[in-house]
Amino acid sequence: MLKEPIYVRIHNQIRQDIAANKWHIGQRIPSERDLAQQFQVSRMTIRQAIQTLVDEGILHRKLGSGTYIASRKVQEKMSGTTSFTDIMLSQGKKPSSKLVSYYLTDPTSSEKEQLQLDSKIKILRMERIRLADGVPICFDITSIPADIIAPISRPEIVRSLYHALEKNGYHLGHAFQTVSAMLASEKVSDLLRIKRGASILRLRQVTMLDNGRPFEYVRAQYAGERFEFYLER
Repeated sequence: MLKEPIYVRIHNQIRQDIAANKWHIGQRIPSERDLAQQFQVSRMTIRQAIQTLVDEGILHRKLGSGTYIASRKVQEKMSGTTSFTDIMLSQGKKPSSKLVSYYLTDPTSSEKEQLQLDSKIKILRMERIRLADGVPICFDITSIPADIIAPISRPEIVRSLYHALEKNGYHLGHAFQTVSAMLASEKVSDLLRIKRGASILRLRQVTMLDNGRPFEYVRAQYAGERFEFYLER
């Protein structure tokens, strides 16, 4: 049997220490020199262990400052039509939304196709920043047929579209989602308060009512350092 590399054992020990709350979220861990002395190994070995933890999102480096315990990422299971509000609440975070734009307009050809609309129906196009505990997580552009949201107030729609629909007697069905990786544009990096060119998770989603009618077409961009999707089989 191959012997486990030393840096892996150190990686595992640091993970255990974090799980045991030896260090807390946002706390700086000891320097590479101090850890090398603690584990009685070279700084290169410590650097390997630390880099593995950084790659896993457990630690993060701040240039010129040190290495810190990373905040836990918000997670969304890719199944069903769970709302952003419910995801945040389920993870003990306070959800909120900041409106960027909100207006009725004629649908683009893409919106017509995704929402299965004819040319007579207008859409609501809404841009929001979605936050958890005041931290920007996502910037989304949501298109909704105007006739569906006609009886619903603007504040209700902005706060939580799904809750507003259910309150008004609609029943949600299934959703189609695609996720891809991209780099943050200047606009999105400013809105989400991340570095320009930072990693972004892009989600495109079409959500149906229980009668099969598409009611929502979303183009969302999530800050990769704060959010992750996971699959459950």
